[in-house]
Amino acid sequence: MSGAADDLAARGERPLRWAIVVLLFLGTVVNYIDRQSISVLAPVLSRDLHLSNFDYGRIGSWFLIVYSLTMILWGAVFDRLGNRRGYTLAIGWWSFAEMGHALTHGFTSLSFMRGALGAGESGNWPGATRTVAAWFSVKQRALAMGIVNAGAGIGSAIATPVIVWLQLAYGWRAVFVATGALGLIWAAAWLSVYPRGGAAAAETGAAPVRTAPVPWGVLLVRREVWGIILGRFFGDPIWWLFLNWLPKYLFDAYGFSLQRIGYLGWIPFAAAVIGGISGGALSGELIARGWSVNRARKTAIATGTALMLSGIATPWMHSPYAALACMSATCFGFQFWAGNVLTLPSDFFPVGAVGSIAGFAGAAAGFGGALFNLAIGWIVDRYSYVPVFAIEGALAVLATGSLFLLAGRIRRLEGLA
Repeated sequence: MSGAADDLAARGERPLRWAIVVLLFLGTVVNYIDRQSISVLAPVLSRDLHLSNFDYGRIGSWFLIVYSLTMILWGAVFDRLGNRRGYTLAIGWWSFAEMGHALTHGFTSLSFMRGALGAGESGNWPGATRTVAAWFSVKQRALAMGIVNAGAGIGSAIATPVIVWLQLAYGWRAVFVATGALGLIWAAAWLSVYPRGGAAAAETGAAPVRTAPVPWGVLLVRREVWGIILGRFFGDPIWWLFLNWLPKYLFDAYGFSLQRIGYLGWIPFAAAVIGGISGGALSGELIARGWSVNRARKTAIATGTALMLSGIATPWMHSPYAALACMSATCFGFQFWAGNVLTLPSDFFPVGAVGSIAGFAGAAAGFGGALFNLAIGWIVDRYSYVPVFAIEGALAVLATGSLFLLAGRIRRLEGLA
């Protein structure tokens, strides 16, 4: 079965597309529950495995480096194998890797399993971006991506109390087995719902869309591609700051116990869920009212950027509740921003290029996150969290500035060979 056959009739207005978005959302929830497991368990793992802040940062960076390198490959895999087989392969891989964390006994083995997890989890976003591009029109695409992207916040929010409960009841090794099993359940649902080959087209009679892969050489000379890549390189480290360090920050800065982290640590991620859906809904509504795609997307992206600047105030808050409010506004703003940025490959390019561009951008995002994550551990060990949150604000401005400068006007590019 080819990627082209997998996406026949993709832009027809078919009810099945919403079932597919729900599955993409749930797959992203599972993805973030799995990757958040180590973050929530950081105080326990640091104690049991004798890890310093710098060790913890190195483990997180190892995940992100492998995540970044393999995301480029996953973009090509989805463009060639299609969404049905590509997703099944990706989630099966990362689910078994998550379970493998239960066998770790120190820094080296934990680093290895985090790398294996990153190699599988990196398939999620190229697959999600490509699937949404194939099944949704431009008016609904940002909303669909916002729903999928909300899974990142929901997964992170759910992970905190659930993982704390599992750890307290059964121990941290059982956490990894239980969370890894969720992906295998999802894969069974995906295979039962997503149509094989051209089945969907045969049922609807709709015409196929172009899904032939666009050569990388054609894509990598486009300034629009580099605008998306640099936007993600500077922007996504903000999200990784909260994914990897929020529970530890509450532990270090305010002395939160693991139980209290479980009670309150989910709040910024819940705000992120609302932000992701709101950002996609806003640009979609503006386009429906007659705004150009360029004006609608950029308005939403700029709004999210402004909200992310609130994170700078976080370490200056004496109350943990005020700090949580600042972090919640930042997470809301990031996902408001991301829900629109993630649609840009499909706004500019045909479906056959979307997986590859999402792979390039996701790889850049991972490398940016790896560098920032490593720097955070070094900075916190030697100074404090104050410089970390100042850098976060600067990254928000750099991300949007480089995106707008290089990508230019958002419009459909034709004539790509």
